[in-house]
Amino acid sequence: MKTASITEAKNRLSALLDQVKAGETIVITDRGVPVARLVSAAGEPGDDSGRLARLERKGGISRPKLLPVGPDELRAVIRGDSPAGGVEVLIQERRTGR
Repeated sequence: MKTASITEAKNRLSALLDQVKAGETIVITDRGVPVARLVSAAGEPGDDSGRLARLERKGGISRPKLLPVGPDELRAVIRGDSPAGGVEVLIQERRTGR
């Protein structure tokens, strides 16, 4: 996480916003004390879509093209309530080339 003083933020706002667009978080300080945070408006707190989009752009992840099961079945697998289980879902995914 990068920091910038109020004066620096006023003088370099465009450059700081470019960094925020690229995924950085900038903490604005007043005499060394954090007073504000510049974050991307792409996602709300707790919403991972912005972070996932950045990781995908950087090649860190690839999102699935199609789910091997529907959303309800996937939730059941994640919770451990699925009779098929996660291993079977992974095997099915590999067989279908996803």
